[in-house]
Amino acid sequence: MHSRQYCVAMEPGTKVEIREFGDTTLYGGWPEMPSNVVHVWKLSLSPPASTAVEACYELLSPEERQRAARYRVEQPRSDFILTRGTLRSLVASYLQKTAQDLSFRYSEFGKPRLDEGCELRFNVSHTNGLALLAFARRREVGVDVEWIRPTLDARKLAERFFSDRERTSLEHLSGDQLYVAFFRCWTRKEAFVKGRGDGLSLPLHQFDVSIEVDEPHALLATRPDPSEASQWTLRDLPASPGFAAALAVAETVDR
Repeated sequence: MHSRQYCVAMEPGTKVEIREFGDTTLYGGWPEMPSNVVHVWKLSLSPPASTAVEACYELLSPEERQRAARYRVEQPRSDFILTRGTLRSLVASYLQKTAQDLSFRYSEFGKPRLDEGCELRFNVSHTNGLALLAFARRREVGVDVEWIRPTLDARKLAERFFSDRERTSLEHLSGDQLYVAFFRCWTRKEAFVKGRGDGLSLPLHQFDVSIEVDEPHALLATRPDPSEASQWTLRDLPASPGFAAALAVAETVDR
């Protein structure tokens, strides 16, 4: 495995360590994470090496293999296998276990978890050949990455999913600026929803995020509980060209 590490500061006092790697087969344990540190692994899924896909497939549970078989197109299927296999390898390394011994539980809305009492929290997102895997200790995390594609109707989607405040912020933008801002907003909203573990039960218009670049406090307002905005840190993550990514981290442990 080869990796390159760099850091992103989050407020207040949280440090994000980002690691890039190209080999999905991982061995050995990782140092413990302090509760104020989040690890984010950046994984390139394209072009997939057949040996890596096969190795990751061997790590999957029977349920995950069934999910992989439902993909009729090869690229999404291999992306799922690589991402889930890498997730199992990383979790096993953090916990100093074997990947086959891991048993994931799922929340009511589908967020994977480990057994009760385990301090490791994690979240995963992948799209169009790129995956991000976030890990924290005793703090909920949510991560999202999206490929910025200018073919969709950004204004129509914003009208359907974004809050009034967010739509107003997008009104004066057009062309590439509109698409980049739209996906910046979308990934921030998705990261927050995934961090909370609420899935589609939390309407996306029920909270406001900023669309500004490099905003350190991107979660602007939450409803009906306005105090929740101060309980999370939300900001962008550096991603590959053509992608937008965001990370949400709970400010308190054992939320």
